[in-house]
Amino acid sequence: MQVDLSGKVALVTGGTGVLCSPMCVALADAGASVVVLAQNQAKIDALVEEIKAEGGKALGISADVLKKDSLETAAKTILDTYGKLDILVNGAGGNKPGATAVPGERNFFDLPEDALRWVFDLNFTSTLLASQVFGRYMAQQPTGVMINFSSMAVYQILTRVVAYSAAKAALQNFTQWMAVYMAREHSPDIRVNAIAPGFFLGEQNRFLLIDAETGNLTPRGQQIIDHTPMRRFGDPEDLLGTLLWLVSDAARFVTGVVIPVDGGWSAFSGI
Repeated sequence: MQVDLSGKVALVTGGTGVLCSPMCVALADAGASVVVLAQNQAKIDALVEEIKAEGGKALGISADVLKKDSLETAAKTILDTYGKLDILVNGAGGNKPGATAVPGERNFFDLPEDALRWVFDLNFTSTLLASQVFGRYMAQQPTGVMINFSSMAVYQILTRVVAYSAAKAALQNFTQWMAVYMAREHSPDIRVNAIAPGFFLGEQNRFLLIDAETGNLTPRGQQIIDHTPMRRFGDPEDLLGTLLWLVSDAARFVTGVVIPVDGGWSAFSGI
């Protein structure tokens, strides 16, 4: 399926991340003007230059997704530059060791409050705030598409990542709530969906899954592969087809759904 996003403006929060930077490139390749929103200015600039070097259109903005005023400043820049926003990809998220319960290292009962709040807020509150700030402009247009990111932690309990799991469960519920709210209260031409990636190797989990010294799977990594029918971790490019379908008119009657892209992990009982 060839997706044409010419004339569209797409914003990707967490745009320089392992999963989201290829999304920025793919959206630009499909013709969209892409706004890369993250915090690290050097990474933002590098990605914007990469997109432009390939003939795409991109704008970089440094902003804090946990501060509403920072997002509102970003929104003003986008509206001043393009006059509209058609696509919002809420890609900001992640985990940190301090919020992770590890047997023999960090007991759940001793996990620090600030670490738990940081992880929960990054994965849920950031999307809530971005949906308020940028969703307002979609309601005024009144068209648009929002894409959120759920997780396999919603489908089956994953040990250790307590705040991350709780945030993603809340986010999945919010995706459905927001889809109903936007369609009923503002416009049926505003759609809200989510993607639930399976297990992808990123900066934060690579050495939980791959032994840094040997390059072999860790016991946790082997468990994941054993429960993934397609027998591999995902590549960031594996998410692009689903993303482009959801933001295109090919999915114009699709809202309030979560699409797993997981190699069959969520379907497999282990038996």
